[in-house]
Amino acid sequence: MSEQDPTLEKDPSDWVTGDEPATGAQKSYLETLARGTDEEVPEDLTKAEASEKIDDLKN
Repeated sequence: MSEQDPTLEKDPSDWVTGDEPATGAQKSYLETLARGTDEEVPEDLTKAEASEKIDDLKN
């Protein structure tokens, strides 16, 4: 049996809980990352959208 590569990440759009509202931790982290940028963080992000936005702001 072959082992799955642990460096592979599952696409947030494929998450079972991806359609649920973003967590408090995600919202807080997004606010921190967005501070000092021109980026606005929408209030109604899903978990998947928040994860993708975090990745965008980190890069």
